[in-house]
Amino acid sequence: STLLTINAGDYIFYTDWAWTSFVVFSISQSTMLVVGAIYYMLFTGVPGTATYYATIMTIYTWVAKGAWFALGYPYDFIVVPVWIPSAMLLDLTYWATRRNKHAAIIVGGSLVGLSLPIFNMINLLLVKDPLEMAFKYPRPTLPPYMTPIEPQVGKFYNSPVALGSGAGAVLSVPIAALGAKLNTWTY
Repeated sequence: STLLTINAGDYIFYTDWAWTSFVVFSISQSTMLVVGAIYYMLFTGVPGTATYYATIMTIYTWVAKGAWFALGYPYDFIVVPVWIPSAMLLDLTYWATRRNKHAAIIVGGSLVGLSLPIFNMINLLLVKDPLEMAFKYPRPTLPPYMTPIEPQVGKFYNSPVALGSGAGAVLSVPIAALGAKLNTWTY
């Protein structure tokens, strides 16, 4: 679940784009926290799983925050997201519904989906000056050899090479079928 949640978008609020990513972060993080924790709880029956996951992810983020701080970025450059209270609500729901999986998913998932954005909105309001942080301390860009190459969609639509390769791909199936048929004939 921690891997699911960390890889569901960026699990760290970088101050320079915290507000633009807030909605995407809220949807992906609340969904992945609920999916992973409920999945594990249904197989083990352990009610504290979501809080355990949230604590691990909080520690991961504090480590990342410390790493950026060690590189010379200010303390507020990374805002540690608030997962733990929402995860506690999910665990309490699972315990209170007598481990009814449907109730845990519907009620617990709703509580996480509603509370996680609120907790993180309050958390982001505590940042001193996000715009100054964004312009004064931009994140480093990727080196040229790591920059992704944009696909050239529609650029070669009238190219004879593209036409030939497309026609070859389309005609290869009936030609292969004919070859297979000819191969079965006896002479």
